[in-house]
Amino acid sequence: MLIKVNKMKNTIEQALQNSFSYSEYRKTVSDLIAEGKSTGHEQSEDLLRYSELNEARLNRLEKTIAVTEEVKSDLEKLDKKYIWLVLAEGWCGDAAQIVPVIYKMSEVTENVSLKIALRDDNDALMQHFLTSGGKAIPKLLILDADTLEVLADWGPRPHGAKQLILDYKAAHGVVDEPAKIELQKWYLHDKGVAIQNEIIALHKEVLV
Repeated sequence: MLIKVNKMKNTIEQALQNSFSYSEYRKTVSDLIAEGKSTGHEQSEDLLRYSELNEARLNRLEKTIAVTEEVKSDLEKLDKKYIWLVLAEGWCGDAAQIVPVIYKMSEVTENVSLKIALRDDNDALMQHFLTSGGKAIPKLLILDADTLEVLADWGPRPHGAKQLILDYKAAHGVVDEPAKIELQKWYLHDKGVAIQNEIIALHKEVLV
């Protein structure tokens, strides 16, 4: 058991060494787009196009997303240091909708340090947090800043968005472009509130 714990800690440490601040992550993605590339080990015209779309989403969300007063109050009550480590990629539509919300939340309190690690560059960590066997992102790991213990994890989507896709797939048999459009509409309508509520509920349930 101790070997497993130490191995996980080493994996976390390595991911943190490879991680970015939010501003560094944004710059990395933007610089790659300028070179005609996306993040990740696979390159394609589709992934580049998704990255460009997400860049526009990120620019908009950074201006419009606001942390609710209730969540802000709960974040300000955190009395110990945490690291929020997010596994993401620049081409991921869900990451573009979710990571800015997590960033805005982390800015409320000095007790949360946000780090973003690219999924494909940190596969050893990703393998511990698969969703139905897949490498779905974004994935938020809430770490004790002192011990690097994983206290909780969240993602890749808030419940309402997850249910929308499950219902669509049940009705149509596939997750196609219309499904993705409906998903983006869901995020637009929700304004990041569900993400905030689910993450803060996780803190209350597991960490208090």
